[in-house]
Amino acid sequence: MIRTAAIVVAAGRGLRAGGGLPKQWRALAGKPIAAHALGAFRTVGFDSLVLVHHPDDRAEAEAIAGGALLVEGGATRAESVRAALEALDGAGIDRVLIHDAARPLVSPALIGRVLAALDTHDAAAPGLPVTDALWRAAGDTVSGTQDREGLFAAQTPQGFRYALILAAHRAHPGGAADDVEVARRAGHVVAVVPGEADNIKITAPADFARAERLLGGAMDIRTGSGFDVHAFGPGDHVMLCGVRVPHRAGLVGHSDADVGMHALTDAIYGALAEGDIGRHFPPSDPQWKGAPSEVFLSHAAARARDRGFGVSNCDVTLICEHPKIGPHALAMEGKLAAILGIGADRVSVKATTSERLGFTGREEGIAALASVTLVAP
Repeated sequence: MIRTAAIVVAAGRGLRAGGGLPKQWRALAGKPIAAHALGAFRTVGFDSLVLVHHPDDRAEAEAIAGGALLVEGGATRAESVRAALEALDGAGIDRVLIHDAARPLVSPALIGRVLAALDTHDAAAPGLPVTDALWRAAGDTVSGTQDREGLFAAQTPQGFRYALILAAHRAHPGGAADDVEVARRAGHVVAVVPGEADNIKITAPADFARAERLLGGAMDIRTGSGFDVHAFGPGDHVMLCGVRVPHRAGLVGHSDADVGMHALTDAIYGALAEGDIGRHFPPSDPQWKGAPSEVFLSHAAARARDRGFGVSNCDVTLICEHPKIGPHALAMEGKLAAILGIGADRVSVKATTSERLGFTGREEGIAALASVTLVAP
């Protein structure tokens, strides 16, 4: 009976993906990246599963092991793989698949293709044919082209006869890019099986969003609300949602006192859990004296974009007896839409009165309510 093992290598220190910890332990669709990779092999079924981890990550590895053998990795990927292979010595393993934990979307079908290739080959690995034009560059300019005929982008899992790859690693001087290089240096032929475009390697922060989409993970939907009030004072107009509206009085505030835009800005900050306008633009700072509120709203919208969110829609309600908002509502919606970078059909500005009750009913000032929905795919 043929006995097969799978090794998932999760001993790296990859921090380029951000998040403050090695990428294999960051959450993807609710669980660590390494857990997705390990789970794919558990689904197929192997005689032995090995999870290679950094000595500092024992707790993280134990949390997802689920019966897998835990092995401490070395200073390089090749050393980590060899440690896992040595740990299997004497276990009667005939074939082994070696996979990078940073590829959490490996499919059972791909695993099956590599295993099937080992029925007739000593070694096999998935690859994607290079279809794009390839350039060589000198600095930031193109210096030449590279023929892509016969070129493949390497993937994992890479499969081998166990005794073959163990011997190859024992003889290898180190510094290999992957286990195919180790095997070929030892003189072995490696078969190529079709890889999968979705079998991506998590490297940069943007890869997380792509992997979430491929996994069909739920969108991150945030809602926020804002409220603001400004009193009437001297003046001949008010700024409301970015539009100058003639009135017998102005609104009093440190900036231009655009109560509608302030409420909407706070709604966005609230959805991001980033406080309010005062946190980002303190009223004690003289540089914001008389500042147009477009500055605040633009900043909030940029913060949302930087965190991967788009504004799905927003709704602003102005509460006042006067001035009349209806004649200016469309212009206000267009102004807000332009600042947020969305269609005007996703922006609502409306008004109501307080039936002559309270400070707005006594025409002492204007209040505004706002709500917003942010969506990250």
